[in-house]
Amino acid sequence: MGPGHPEQPDRLRAIEQALEQESFHLLARERAQRGTDAQIVRCHPEAYLRTLEEAAPKTGVVHLDGDTSMMPGTWEAALHAVGGACQAVDEVMTGKAANAFVAMRPPGHHAETSTPMGFCFFNNAAIAARHAQAVHGAERVAIMDFDVHHGNGTQDIFWADKSVMYASTHQMPLYPGTGAPGETGEHGTIVNAPLTAGSGGDMFRAAMSERVLPALLAFRPDLVIISAGFDAHRRDPLAQINLIEEDFAWATARLMDVADTSASGRVVSLLEGGYDLLALGRSVAAHVSALMRGSAA
Repeated sequence: MGPGHPEQPDRLRAIEQALEQESFHLLARERAQRGTDAQIVRCHPEAYLRTLEEAAPKTGVVHLDGDTSMMPGTWEAALHAVGGACQAVDEVMTGKAANAFVAMRPPGHHAETSTPMGFCFFNNAAIAARHAQAVHGAERVAIMDFDVHHGNGTQDIFWADKSVMYASTHQMPLYPGTGAPGETGEHGTIVNAPLTAGSGGDMFRAAMSERVLPALLAFRPDLVIISAGFDAHRRDPLAQINLIEEDFAWATARLMDVADTSASGRVVSLLEGGYDLLALGRSVAAHVSALMRGSAA
């Protein structure tokens, strides 16, 4: 994104360092494949794909909006984020892995059908959901987004789609300004549970327990996808929600419970935000630990 930008390469370095602990040595680790046009155009028009490809610079920085930029490596990184998401779906849906976490940059949940924004180019979670449906026959996919910013892009893509549920906890008011409780989609499959600035783990857990989890359980998904943003951590510089690592671990365990009821435990988690490097590393470690405990149960 350019020097000084919070969506920086050190985010993945912090995650890699956190997952070097001995407790993670048994993790199966794979390099993400390159995503394909066919995967992307299930959610984004081909004209949009070509426009982004043409905008990608060979040198320097191209600014698409006030906070979303492309550098020479951005295009390939975005394609590999898509590929990693679909690869994780393949392995979980075929039983090769019980669940998967994809450490990816750039994030994706702000990318609307034809609009890049909020550091995002392709909506990785939406593409993963469509991939599960098109390739693996999933009838219903649930996407739960606990990033501190509302996933307006995911909501936009699935607003009129009764086969995908999108649920979100997020700070409101905050960028991008969407995510009110009354935004429920054409089929009631959009579930927003906004939190006010200063909310902590108790408010987050209440929103999950009272609004999000009952809706997900009633939906009975064949696959649960997590838009795993860790910028609701109390240390994060971009928002004012006060979660700690244990809150993310708790939420992960509850989403795995949902998956156990209807999806044979299938969970695919995709990295979204998280911009304090120490908090990001620790939160991912707690999240992955919860995934590992569930897969071993």
